[in-house]
Amino acid sequence: MSTKLGTNLTPLNTYRTEVDSSMAKNVYSSENYGNRTSTTNPDEIFRKGSTTYYYSTKLFPAKIRKEVTQLYNFVRIADNYVDAVPQDTEGFMDFKNEYYRVRDGKTSDNEVITEFVDLSNKKEFKTEWIEAFLYSMEMDTRKSTYEDLDELDTYLYGSAEVIGLMMNKVMNIDSNADDSARYLGKAMQFINFIRDIDEDLDLKRTYFPVEDLEAFGLSGLTRGEARRKPKQFKAFIRSQIHLYFKWQKRAELGFEFIPKNMRIAVKTASDMYLWTAKEIYKNPFIVYDLKIKPSWSKVLLNGLKNTVKAYNPFNRSRIPNPLGEEKTAL
Repeated sequence: MSTKLGTNLTPLNTYRTEVDSSMAKNVYSSENYGNRTSTTNPDEIFRKGSTTYYYSTKLFPAKIRKEVTQLYNFVRIADNYVDAVPQDTEGFMDFKNEYYRVRDGKTSDNEVITEFVDLSNKKEFKTEWIEAFLYSMEMDTRKSTYEDLDELDTYLYGSAEVIGLMMNKVMNIDSNADDSARYLGKAMQFINFIRDIDEDLDLKRTYFPVEDLEAFGLSGLTRGEARRKPKQFKAFIRSQIHLYFKWQKRAELGFEFIPKNMRIAVKTASDMYLWTAKEIYKNPFIVYDLKIKPSWSKVLLNGLKNTVKAYNPFNRSRIPNPLGEEKTAL
């Protein structure tokens, strides 16, 4: 099979992995959640930040892969400040102010910020997108609960939807796909909320709307509350995953606008979040015991499968069924 992927699919056994299985113990500590060891190596920042995104990005053409890394590292470093233990609000504000300095033409030895500003200028990111992202990160320094979905949507827009819009610019995708890009970012972030319930509680945060919790008879999402009301907890988590499924379907409508050599990477990351959602749906209590995340090998093998599908001229379109197998479109 001949393709023009421009990917860097080094043999799987050459990749290092920090997690040998598909699931890692959800141990909350400064070593593996906050206060990570500082590094200035762009590839290391990305690799330590996200297994799914890092290995999915390996499926992009080289030039796109570099630019996605520059985008990811900027948002990751900002997020690390507000998720540090204890929270490094001062560090975040310094990072934010340094961004404004560089944006206004000042020089800086902060390569992450400098490269992001260069990227945003080259790809014409809207100033409003970056402002929204920084605002959502700042919300994490002062806000711990959300009353309703409308309030949460403000956070989701800045923390996730605008990242999807920036990704479209990096990939030079038509603006017709912008709506889907926003939904994909939103859907992925929502699964992160569900997966990280236990960790977020340690940070004194709950991202799920209070009114939704109350509708299921829950006063919160602590381990104790969930065990006292197991039926209500399971029903609540599954209702939130159904909301994710709804957003995910909206996101997939835009995949047709992405060229094959980039769609494979996006589809692979999307598939891994869907896999995570299904695992939690089967047993919602798993969020208190394990951090559900795909192994690097699962990500890359799924990428290879998507590559074969994308370049198989006899492959018919598939309709995803979130809770079961794919159905062939007739």
